[in-house]
Amino acid sequence: MNEPILEVERLRVEIPSRTGTVVPVDDVSFRVERGRAVGLVGESGCGKTTTLRAILRLLPRGANIVSGRVLFSGEDLAAIPGDRLRRIRGGSIAFIFQEPMTALNPLMRVGEQIAETVRAHVGSSNDEARARAVDLLRGVGIADPDRRARAYAHELSGGMRQRVMIAMALSSRPKLLLCDEPTTALDVTIQDQILKLLMSLQLEEELSVLYVSHDLAVIAQLCDEVVVMYAGQVAETGSVHDVFANPRHPYSLGLLRSVPSFDRATNRLSTIPGMPPDLSDKPSGCPFHPRCPFAQADCTTGSFPVLPIGGGRGTACIHPDECAEDVRREPVVVDA
Repeated sequence: MNEPILEVERLRVEIPSRTGTVVPVDDVSFRVERGRAVGLVGESGCGKTTTLRAILRLLPRGANIVSGRVLFSGEDLAAIPGDRLRRIRGGSIAFIFQEPMTALNPLMRVGEQIAETVRAHVGSSNDEARARAVDLLRGVGIADPDRRARAYAHELSGGMRQRVMIAMALSSRPKLLLCDEPTTALDVTIQDQILKLLMSLQLEEELSVLYVSHDLAVIAQLCDEVVVMYAGQVAETGSVHDVFANPRHPYSLGLLRSVPSFDRATNRLSTIPGMPPDLSDKPSGCPFHPRCPFAQADCTTGSFPVLPIGGGRGTACIHPDECAEDVRREPVVVDA
């Protein structure tokens, strides 16, 4: 294993509500190694984005980290003072948000927004920062960057706005890039361009990347490792190749079976029955057992931490061989 740049250890986030305490992140642990890309996947509401935001303490009002550690180069981001965190946030760690139209300031020209980040974290003069902004726009593939730098966000296409967000994220030469579904609102052609841009930048800048997505094909294309989340908890971890080809948790298998494939001719898509649980009132035992086709009596009580199963993999399922047998009967395929 390479040296980890980020280690999330037993992270728990709670949100008080009228119906009880909501736990969108429950005992979550994983690591991101230097120069590697890790994907967080799962259904909407499984805790992916909250986990990502908790790393930089960008949680919504009322949400709090109640336990666990977030170690960035050995420093616990969950415990350091706010002024120290602000120097890291946008500096050593950059965040690319899901919707650039809401993340960009509509009253500032995009070049000035990038220059502002450069001045804040690099310490350049105004002229140097503006020149750096134009260079960054050129570097992310925006034609005529001098003119585009003078544009406002609403004057740019969705793909251009996302490239501006990437340029802004790279402006401080970060070590770690956090991406919250940055291609969701884009058409497939622009999405492919953005993904190829992120992959090339990761290699050129030696970036470590943590990428949130519900799109398994995107994760297959972009990431080295994957963390599958369900009901705020980690269900399975491992290399993208191993988990996607041979899942060891029924939830991972259900997600992979539901992906359309050009190699599988069928009139109906496979689905996971039922609905995700209420995060303020999770079922006892394994949180997935009410929806699991392999559930047994011992799945309904006790705790289900992620346990190693060899080859750098882990699963929270206590009957992983059931998945293996199902995959042997019908292999899973994800078209990247």
